Amino acid sequence: MPFHNNLSSLVFVAGLSVTAGASLWYDAVPNFTRTSHALPVGDTTLPLKPGRGIDATDIADARVAWAYFANNTRAETGLVDAVAGFPSGTIWDQGSYLLGLVSAHRLGVISDEDFHQRAHRFLSAIAALPLYQGLLPNKVYDTRTLTMVDYENTITPEGIGWSALDIARLLSGFRVLEHHHPQYAADIRLILLQWNLGKMTAQGRLMGADHQDGQMVILQEGRLGYEQYGARAAALWGLDVLDAISARSILEWHQMSGVEVPIDQRRATKYKAVTPILSEPFFLQSLEMGLTQEGRLLAERVYRAQENRFSETGIETMVSEGHIDREPHFLYTSVYSNGRDWAVVSEDGKHHPELRSISLKAVYGWHAMYDTPYTTNLRATLSDLANETGWRSGRYEGDQSTNQVQTANTNAVVLQALHYKAFGPLMQLSK
Repeated sequence: MPFHNNLSSLVFVAGLSVTAGASLWYDAVPNFTRTSHALPVGDTTLPLKPGRGIDATDIADARVAWAYFANNTRAETGLVDAVAGFPSGTIWDQGSYLLGLVSAHRLGVISDEDFHQRAHRFLSAIAALPLYQGLLPNKVYDTRTLTMVDYENTITPEGIGWSALDIARLLSGFRVLEHHHPQYAADIRLILLQWNLGKMTAQGRLMGADHQDGQMVILQEGRLGYEQYGARAAALWGLDVLDAISARSILEWHQMSGVEVPIDQRRATKYKAVTPILSEPFFLQSLEMGLTQEGRLLAERVYRAQENRFSETGIETMVSEGHIDREPHFLYTSVYSNGRDWAVVSEDGKHHPELRSISLKAVYGWHAMYDTPYTTNLRATLSDLANETGWRSGRYEGDQSTNQVQTANTNAVVLQALHYKAFGPLMQLSK
């Protein structure tokens, strides 16, 4: 059992809070002593537009998105490939699939029978995953065999560690599934009883693990935006993430494109991690949980910077993270990262400005939230990215060529965004 005594397990099964253990390396948690800039009061002007309804075009777009999952669910396991045709997926990708599955069902894109068959197979596969050091899911698995692998899909018997952010996304998916289909609550709790969730938090923050030289190394995980999204998802299961839910302690304001945007005090040079400010974590909070007042302010600033860049330059701008169809294959296309405006960075911190692209999932996410003339035009502009196997990921800014890669994340976000447009956040009371 991952918990230290049966009482702890019983409390967790009941859905009550479980306080995270104190066995992590606390010296790995940064100590934030700088005074953060205050949040402007009443400074949001864009109205949110959840539950405004959908039309035939929306349903057609949802069917395109679902085609990705219809074509990329592994018959052997019921898990989904992160990228079309490549038999590998992270825990984040599986969380995306679960959220997309619930969204597709509520939109009427798939039948009750298909939904329940897929949900059952998915939970059975997640329950069967081997865990990194017997604690938490490995960062990535072979979707055919459930074997722990590295990011090249090479078998790694010891695993490569866990991602607290990725696990948090799956936790969000679990809560959404349970919310709309309570009959799965017992199965979800049996899965979570196998996991030592307390290991992914310390001192109110999210903690990931890397496997280095045969040893587990625990490090604080998450930067502004992603950290708050992951913490809110983890808090839904009673984890000790209170300090990470608010960005105030690590927040700075940076003037660019006619707006002050939020950036992270924790510099990439000091903490050895990229620091992208981009669309995804802000619209995911809105689509799944709804926004806090703080989150709403930060989200609006991130959105406005992108619209303002278009107004100033005529360059269509909508940025997020994602796979691309050429080296280095995954990029954080940002509003701000690693000391630069509009930076495009890889995981190793190298800059790739020539590969900046318009993100389809960012367009759908922001359009669901705000429905502005800008998002409406961008959605129409990218409508040709649909094909019979799903949505392609975007369009390169430079030569306007298509980023041909198809992913679980992009297509799940399209489904989540259309669910928000139809009903509102996934975790609100059902209509």
